[in-house]
Parts: sequence; structure tokens; C-alpha cells
Amino acid sequence: MAQKPSIPKGTRDFNAEEVAKRSYIMETIKRQFQLYGFQPIETPSFENSETLMGKYGDEGDRLIFKILNSGEYLRKVSDEDLIAKNEANIALKISEKALRYDLTVPFARYVVQHQNEIEFPFKRYQIQPVWRADRPQKGRFREFYQCDADVVGSKSLFQEVEFIQLYDAVFTSLKLEGVTIKINNRKILSGIAEVIDAHDKLIDFTVALDKLDKIGEEKVKDEMRSKGISEDGISKLQPLFSLQGDFGDQVGSLKSILNASEVGLKGIEELEFINTAISNLGLKTAKLQLDVTLARGLNYYTGAIFEVSAPEDVKMGSIGGGGRYDDLTSIFGKPDTSGVGISFGLDRIYLVLEELGLFPETITEATKVLFLSFGSEEAMASLEAVSKLRESGVKAEIYPDAITSGKQMKKQMTYANRRHIPFVVLVGEEELKSGMFALKNMETGAQEKLGLQELLSTLQ
Repeated sequence: MAQKPSIPKGTRDFNAEEVAKRSYIMETIKRQFQLYGFQPIETPSFENSETLMGKYGDEGDRLIFKILNSGEYLRKVSDEDLIAKNEANIALKISEKALRYDLTVPFARYVVQHQNEIEFPFKRYQIQPVWRADRPQKGRFREFYQCDADVVGSKSLFQEVEFIQLYDAVFTSLKLEGVTIKINNRKILSGIAEVIDAHDKLIDFTVALDKLDKIGEEKVKDEMRSKGISEDGISKLQPLFSLQGDFGDQVGSLKSILNASEVGLKGIEELEFINTAISNLGLKTAKLQLDVTLARGLNYYTGAIFEVSAPEDVKMGSIGGGGRYDDLTSIFGKPDTSGVGISFGLDRIYLVLEELGLFPETITEATKVLFLSFGSEEAMASLEAVSKLRESGVKAEIYPDAITSGKQMKKQMTYANRRHIPFVVLVGEEELKSGMFALKNMETGAQEKLGLQELLSTLQ
């Protein structure tokens, strides 16, 4: 019995049109990366498990795809480990490698491993697939591409300013206007936890706060109570639940909460610097918005935190994100190397552009002209013309099977239509004698006879 073909859930095949559209997004992002001075690198699809584990929090660790050791790996598991139920040793002996979860941690590993070859500050970009053992749903896949840019070796806040400009430049180039670049600062979240005397509950507090727009104020407070945050602490947070106004107004409200926290006020100072710079420089089509509930990547972000939302009329999760990390490389033995980076969610950006009809029609054009085949002598003349067209940059091809009946002629025309080839050329016995080419416009049906140079000029 023949096997039914299938692919794993959360993965996809891409046809020629989809590949062309994805390439358009990646080339647009890559062009802006290069304009801003970023250099390309690539890292392996899988890393040593110890490189990845413990860098994304408990939830992230659960989503890392482990790779079983090849060969008779079970024999490496000792009876002592099994009897003692030593899960750490068993896991290491069964799986020493894992598919990369993102591009940031492998990049940190790369920086430390190649630090003697790198000039700091080091600006890199990377466009490669990542894998997560997540539950597939709209806009969320188990295999997807990330497009990252990072700077390491600089603590200057002008890097954050440039990344906001970079987001704006990319989405403006994609004609995706009206995106919102949300910004927060880890120091502000740490300051709030300090003020409400919940130093050890920073993650619990921020995870609850992050749900404010989804479950509402009262349920967020209930969740905080369930995590052991006191009523007095929750009452001090009240201004957070009613932040209003522009960037400056919200910062003013935050100051009223954080006036007793040095680290919190430092976070506000950093946000004010970034906002002032962006206000002076201006953005083309994006808008910058303070979002104090934003708490992504707390296991390694130490300063600014970014998240990009699609225009309001599109229901989609974040299409980009990133932040400042001051000690990510220290886990690989290189402390005090500050970095900041952002990522573009290629697959979600694709869905947004598709929904809004923002892909240019020209990017899906493949072959521009198809030469119909009438016989070997005619085919040879067609191949000579096709070679000249290709040398001039025209995408051209010849149908491989010769026409011997009207039915086969219709088959070739149908082939051209289904592939959206705009022109066909007929080289029959008459054209062969005259040295002319019959060019047919498949959209209008208009047909004309042209010499080779005229054909080249028309199709270029």
C-alpha cells in the first residue's frame, strides 16, 4: 500500500510564488541591514544542548527541539543513573544537541568563540531558520525564519535609536505603513518589583502584567495575588493600570511610582533619551509607543525592550522584537560585553503583506517569454534566440516537446497561461524561412512578427 505523503505539523512547503514573495521580504530586509552597516554571518542549524538550555526560561526550554544522539545512545545511560533517576545525566547522554530556538543565543556563542577575529563594536545580521516545539496556529510555526541584526561591544543608546529607525526603514520599504514599535525597559520593570517589595517575583509580576490587555485589570490583580504579591504592593501599581496620554505623559506617571527606585529612574532616563532622539529625527511611517506591560525576553534583556505590532486593522501577533542585553555573552565566558539587537518575523510579515495586498505584482513574474516548439529545426532556431534573450537579461525558455497537432498547440498555450507567462513566440516553417519571430501577447491576444533585434527590444 502506497504511503500517503505528509509533512510534520507546523512546517510548510512553499511553491514558486511563495518563495518569490518570501525572497522579496528577505531581500528588502537585507538591503536595509547593509545600508546600516551590518555584516552577514551564519551559524549551524543545531547547537550543543548546553548552549541553548537555560537561556529562555522554563517555558522556552520546553520548546527546544532535542536531537537524539546517533547510534546505540541508550547503552551510554548507566544503571546507576536509571536507578537514581538522574534525569540531567540521562538527558545529556540521550541528547547532546538541539535545534536552535532563536538566532540571539547562537550569536552570543559565536561572538565569544570568535572574539579574537572580531572588530568591536561588531554589527551583524543573520537570516536563517529556527525551530520551536510550539503548538501550531495562525502565524505560529514550528519551523520559521528569523531575520536578526545585533550590535555588541557598545553601550551607546544611539544603537537603540538606530534600531527604531531600521524598523521604520524596513516596513516603509515594504509599504507596510502604520506599524507600532512598542518600547519598554527592563530597569523599569525591576524598579517596579523593587518598589512593591517583590524582587524575587519579577518574572511572576511581569508575566501577569503582560496579560493586561488580554484579561483586564482585575484578573491581572488576581493573578498577582496568587503569586504572593501583597495588597500593598498591588495598590502601589494602580497608576500602571490607567496609563494614558503620549510618551511623555506616561513617563510622568511612571516617575510617580518609581521615585524611590534608582534602577527604575535609570530606565526612565534611558527611555526619555531614546524618545527625544526619535522625536528630533522623526519616523517615516511607523510610530513609537511606550508599553510598560511589555516584558519579553527577561532572562537576558537588561535595558530597552522592543516589540513591533502590525497595523491595527490586521489581527496578528508581534512581527518583530528585540532589546538590550548587557550580560548575555558572560554565560560563555565573556563578561561586560553589552549588546542590543532586533528580529523581524518573516512569516508573520508575509501573512500581513498578503492580507493587505502589499506584494508588488512584478515579484511573482518568472519566465517572460515561452517559445513554442514545432520541430527540431525550429527548436534549434528558437534556442539561438532564447540564448540571446537570456544574455540580455530576459527570462526565456522553450517548451521541450514538439507540436504535432492542434491539441498539442492548445496544451502549450494552456501551459503558458497557467504559469502566467505574458508572451509566447511561435517559430514555425514560415518564420524559419523568413528569419522572423511571431510574438503573441497572452493577455491581449495581439500578435506581431519581429526580427531578432526587434524581439530583444520589445521584451527587455
